[in-house]
Amino acid sequence: MEKENKQLSYDEAIRRAETVIAQLEAAEALSMDDYQRLASEATTLLRHCKEEIERLQPAYTGQQTR
Repeated sequence: MEKENKQLSYDEAIRRAETVIAQLEAAEALSMDDYQRLASEATTLLRHCKEEIERLQPAYTGQQTR
């Protein structure tokens, strides 16, 4: 991925994760290396999305950050 995950907005990351997951679901002839690369990318993107949600949640819920 050209752009570092930390520089991606939540929307960019979730769109890319959806694309990668669709590729994984649709691909019948992926090599094990390609499958592993895509699965790893999806995991990283989803982790980034989770971190963004956790970072922004206090602003929306009025909670203190830990």
